[in-house]
Amino acid sequence: MPTPDFVLELRRHVGHAPLALTGVTAVVFRDEKVLLGRRSDNGALTPITGIIDPREEPADAAAREALEEAGVVIRVDRLAWVHQIPRVTYENGDQSDYLDLTFRCTWVSGEPHPADGELTEVGWHDLDALPADIGADMRRRIAAALSEDDPARFEGGR
Repeated sequence: MPTPDFVLELRRHVGHAPLALTGVTAVVFRDEKVLLGRRSDNGALTPITGIIDPREEPADAAAREALEEAGVVIRVDRLAWVHQIPRVTYENGDQSDYLDLTFRCTWVSGEPHPADGELTEVGWHDLDALPADIGADMRRRIAAALSEDDPARFEGGR
């Protein structure tokens, strides 16, 4: 997946050391379906995800990622879940600690398609028959976003 320029610049200074980054997950609903895409870097089937750019509002990042990756315009409805993802170590040795902000979103327009190469396929999936190869963490993100009236969930706080 393309690495944002600001991350590449940080990597010039810190090498492979862990970077604390904030990401978004846009769980996009249309009727009784959820938008899922297959990532080109690891083949995982996920909702739309991405990194927040410097000075970018998180909800704007979710909408931007949906348009860039899947070619759809969305409305960001609410924050559903905030959680820290376990440290990710990439093949090249780079390490990242992601704080993920999961948003419940509604489709507005556009037919989903792999728009920028970050996804190899993208489409609508029935909520009552999600594909078996969706990981447990992504299922938790979808479940958090499904709860329409629940307040946002926060991990920790002990």
